[in-house]
Amino acid sequence: MRHLRVDLATLAVTVLVLGALGVAAGFTWSAVAPTSRFALTDSGLHLADPESQTLIAADGWFAAITGALGLASGAAAYFVTRGRAPVGAVLGVTGGGLLGAYVAYQVGSTVTGTTIQAAGPGGIRITDSLGLTAHGVLLIWPLLAAGIFWVLEFMLTYREVHHP
Repeated sequence: MRHLRVDLATLAVTVLVLGALGVAAGFTWSAVAPTSRFALTDSGLHLADPESQTLIAADGWFAAITGALGLASGAAAYFVTRGRAPVGAVLGVTGGGLLGAYVAYQVGSTVTGTTIQAAGPGGIRITDSLGLTAHGVLLIWPLLAAGIFWVLEFMLTYREVHHP
């Protein structure tokens, strides 16, 4: 019963810490990722420059930031909980990574608001807030966190078992 309480406490603390890190990740993403310029016309909102790579770059920056946090949080969770509550830790970095990525997306996409830049005959050009076009990048943080946790677990456990 004590192990279950330790696992649950580890899970809860890890999820809360990574959720809070999501706020910092969102601000970082909004600071470094490029915004896209759109033209508002009678037919709707369209990219002002159809050959722009800003949508892909925003996804890439989100993936890089959350991926780095995934690796760091998975490794930190392994070394902090080494030998104690591995189930709670790996579930915590998985759930916390999901929460952190979602919080980062919400914070980053709301920090940079829409502003009118210029009015012209072809429409009103605006800078849109950040968004993700490849929503699968939301899974990078939890996948890398859980992955690095288990890689460390198996590597170091194998070494301890076979080379005492």
